[in-house]
Order: sequence, then structure tokens, then C-alpha cells
Amino acid sequence: MRPQRSAGTGLALALLSAVTFATSGTFARSLIEAGWSAEAAVATRVGVAALVLAIPAVIALRGKWHVLRRNLGMVGVFGVLAVATAQACFFNAVQYLPIGVALLLEYLGIILVVGWMWAAHGQRPRRLTVAGSVAAVFGLVFVLDVTGGARLDAVGVLWGLGAAVGLAAYFVLSARGDNELPPVALASGGMGIGAAVLVALGLAGALPLDATFGEVTFAGYRTSWLVPVLGLSLVAAVISYVAGIGAARILGARLSSFVGLTEVMFAVLIAWLVLDELPTAVQLLGGVMIVAGVTLVRLDELRPAKVEPAPEPLLATNKA
Repeated sequence: MRPQRSAGTGLALALLSAVTFATSGTFARSLIEAGWSAEAAVATRVGVAALVLAIPAVIALRGKWHVLRRNLGMVGVFGVLAVATAQACFFNAVQYLPIGVALLLEYLGIILVVGWMWAAHGQRPRRLTVAGSVAAVFGLVFVLDVTGGARLDAVGVLWGLGAAVGLAAYFVLSARGDNELPPVALASGGMGIGAAVLVALGLAGALPLDATFGEVTFAGYRTSWLVPVLGLSLVAAVISYVAGIGAARILGARLSSFVGLTEVMFAVLIAWLVLDELPTAVQLLGGVMIVAGVTLVRLDELRPAKVEPAPEPLLATNKA
């Protein structure tokens, strides 16, 4: 049974995860423009983060290695799907599609979460969740400001859908994890496995692992390549993954995935502040719709489940 915790704490963790995840695009752009491949940036990001979290993970386990052993399978799936697949697929998608379209495809993962909870656990979405889903998806379209009739590359669409599967796996696996396994241990182990998978594929020639080690342009300034790497690893990985896993365990997969939609809104705001990319009125309207959608899903979570009345017992009739 999941321990009773404050929903406010869960929402705060989910928002912290969203805002720190939202910084990844700004950090990664400077590396990719300097000649890094997307896979090299992702592998470095999660590899460094896994090492940073290794000592806190060992301390949090307090010698309970049996807990880690019985969860090795889940940690492995988390690393492959929620870390390596989600990030590598998204960064490959943006090589074929506009970033807005790639984000839209990735965040179809929240619909996959609702569908999975219905198919696998019988949690049929109620009207407020359906309404929240519709509002959030339309809000996402507005925030991304996907306009025009540009032709979509089929390869890019497939990469984007792969990112959606990875994102859905992130929320579902984070929520269903063993409560005895600390979030920091799941994050460290998952990112370590994700980094190992990406490096192995790179060494096998299946993925490019290109990197440069000179100065890069970040937020309009020339700086060392270490600045965006540390930003990606510490802010956009360490904080975001640990906070996100903790939020999912408190809020559940469905609600945490909807709160995660605010990442797009935060990404727009960060681009405004750091890159001077001013959001449009349409994007602001989309942000309001996303918040409204999250609110509807939260209200649905607070509603008590309907309990079917027990059938009245049949009264036996005595016949003389």
C-alpha cells in the first residue's frame, strides 16, 4: 500500500522536475551546434548524472542490496526505455522534424499512459480526465505553435513516436516502482544502464558518438563545453529525474504525466529568458489550457471512485 503523502509535495516535485527537464534543450543546443551528436550529448548527460547520484544512492539503500537485486529487471527496463529510448529518439526526431512537431509527438506519451492504465489496470478514464486530456493536448499544440503545412518526414515521425513510448514508460515505471527502492537509486541505476546502452550502440557503430572539447556558445556567450555538460547532467538529469520519480510515486502515473506537460510551457519561458525568444499570445493561451487540463485531471483524482451498490438479498418466501 502506498504511504499517504501530501499531494502538495507531489505537485511541487512534479513542477520542479518539469522546469529542470525544460532546461535540457537550451543546454543541449550549444553542444549540438558545436559539433556534438545528439547521442553523445545524451550519453554524457545521463552517464555523469549516474556517477553523481551513485554515492547518494548507496547511502539511501543503507545496505539493503536485496531491494536493488529484486528490482534489477525494472531498473534495467527503466534505463533502456525511460532514459535511453526516450532521449535518443527525441534528439533524433529533431534532426528530421521541427522541434515543435517532435515535442508534440513525444508528449503523446501522456495519452499512452491513460490508455495503459485503462488496458492493464482497468482504470477507465472518467469524463474529467478525458476533458483534461483534450484541453492539455490542444494547449500543447498552441504552446508549440505548430503552424503551416510542412511535409512531415516519416522517419522523424517514427523517432517521435518512439520518444512517446519512452516518455510513457518513464511515468508508468516511476509510479509502480518498489517503495523500498529509493528514487535516487532508481534514477542512478536507470541512467547508468541508459548510458551504457548508448555507449555500446555507439561503439558498435549503430549510433554516432561525436563530441568536441573547445568553447561553445551558450546564451549568447562563449564558454567552456563543461558549462552545458554540467547543466545537462546536474540540473536537467540529476534534479529532474529524482524529483520526477518521487512525484510519480506520490501522484501516480496518470496525474504526474499531465503535470509533466508543463515542461513545454517552462521550455518556452526559459527560451524567452535565456535566448530572447518571446512567447506569442497563442503560446500563452496554450499554457493556460495545459494548466486547465492538469487541474481537471487533478479534480478527477480527488473524486471518490464510484461504488456499485450491492444487490439486495432475495427474501425467501414460505409457502404453506
